[in-house]
Amino acid sequence: METVDRAFLDPTEIIDSGHPDVASFAARTVADSQDPVERAVKLYYAVRDGVLYDPYSPFYLPEHYRASFILERKRGYCVCKAVLLCALGRACGIPSRLGFATVRSHLATRQLIEFMGSDLFVYHGFTEFLLEGKWVKATPAFNRELCARHKVAPLAFDGRQDSLFQSYNEERKRFMEYVAYHGSFADVPLAEILRAWEETYGRERVRAWIRLMEASGSGAAPDFYQEDVLET
Repeated sequence: METVDRAFLDPTEIIDSGHPDVASFAARTVADSQDPVERAVKLYYAVRDGVLYDPYSPFYLPEHYRASFILERKRGYCVCKAVLLCALGRACGIPSRLGFATVRSHLATRQLIEFMGSDLFVYHGFTEFLLEGKWVKATPAFNRELCARHKVAPLAFDGRQDSLFQSYNEERKRFMEYVAYHGSFADVPLAEILRAWEETYGRERVRAWIRLMEASGSGAAPDFYQEDVLET
């Protein structure tokens, strides 16, 4: 049996599972369910479809990832959504942590690829739950509407098997490739993420993203759902 580290149950400044709004949302979502697997599944679908995937979300400060902020904003990129799911899990007494990987997206939008200068998504985030004695990966990043645009089935999660991106979409075209895994964390390793982004995308490009967001405000970011789906 896996020994539970308190770090995977306790709130942090970012994974603020003790915040009243986070705790209340978790309680409403799981309702009268007492089974941890069933609870985790309910939380997963609430985050997958209740929070829009938005790759243009602010990313450079700890508060940009805070679970209560993401719950209020109802949009965020993969790490933001993974943090919220992790916080909800902890609020329900499920040991929860964050996992990270670099993935290569074979289906994206023309505008996003130009914005990033790469089809590599470095430090893509997902959630890991300790259920029935083992850690299970749950990837809540892509909501149902986004999956329909990209002709890929939404990821399912049953609480017993890892939920990871498919290699191919519904048209048998390459969809997502896992390039490297970066390990599991009790909190968001923001300094590591930003350092890895600067190494991959270039320091000036990352700084330009920050300047753009500081100048325009998060509400003026590009609309990802109006962009041109592109096979890369």
